[in-house]
Amino acid sequence: MLGRTAGGLFWMFRYLERSENTARLIEAGFRIALTRPDSAKDEWASVLETASVRHDYLARHDDFDGAAVIDFLLRDKTNPSSVMSAIEAARNNARMVRTALTREVWEAVNESWMSLKEALRRPVREADLPGILGLIRRQSALVRGALHGTMLRNDIFDFARIGTFLERADNTARILDVKYYVLLPSVSQIGSSLDNVQWETILRSVAGQRSYRWLNGTDITPRGIAEFLIRDRRMPRSLAFCVSKLSGNLGYLQEQYENQYASLDMVRSLRGKLLETDIEDIFETGLHEFLTEFLGDNAALAAQIEKDFRFIG
Repeated sequence: MLGRTAGGLFWMFRYLERSENTARLIEAGFRIALTRPDSAKDEWASVLETASVRHDYLARHDDFDGAAVIDFLLRDKTNPSSVMSAIEAARNNARMVRTALTREVWEAVNESWMSLKEALRRPVREADLPGILGLIRRQSALVRGALHGTMLRNDIFDFARIGTFLERADNTARILDVKYYVLLPSVSQIGSSLDNVQWETILRSVAGQRSYRWLNGTDITPRGIAEFLIRDRRMPRSLAFCVSKLSGNLGYLQEQYENQYASLDMVRSLRGKLLETDIEDIFETGLHEFLTEFLGDNAALAAQIEKDFRFIG
């Protein structure tokens, strides 16, 4: 496969995943703002921090007003991580690689772009926000369904999955890091009701609240949630799940192309580190330090994949 096509598929699915992740972050922030209005501005600041756009937001706004943050994250074209920017970038990449996609996948991406462009023509009213966020999640699911239901399990499928899981792993690690270590005001509040609310927010942000309760009941603890989102391979947004899928898809590419790739060695090493490190050891050495290292490793992996497969543009 040409590097340009591989890169287009990779980034198409990174941007699609990013649009859904941004919607989930907004939903989590909105829930906290409704239930804890006294900490609403802190929550919106945390959402921007998690999305890595706080600096860009402050260049245009003076305050963490909920309506302004929501508009910036949903509609602002100057924000490359906004839902509208991400879905347009995904569609542009889909157009570039259209001959590599089934008709159903292309139509799903194009329909998502048209639906969201219409839904986000104007600033979203608070009363309409849950419906808009639900629409974003459904459109993302529509594309994934078309991918899984109609695409050959070949290198095209592998590059699509690699883009998805690199982006998803990055998002989960950022949520865990920022929510706990940036938004939590003081170490003295660990274990308090505020602390528990923040961990609940983390689960909502990654669509894991119900799954966590199925496995753990009402026993919501920092270590339990960290274990769930870092090491539990049954959780489709956990770091271990994402890295395992990356390892599998890179392995398929190595077999198909009959070549040795440094990116596969890197992801296998990262997978081993995740599965062999006990959660108690992670907390003892520092969750923030562990996640910072993971984010660096994930970014290095993305760069190596680009190098290995000669992405262009």
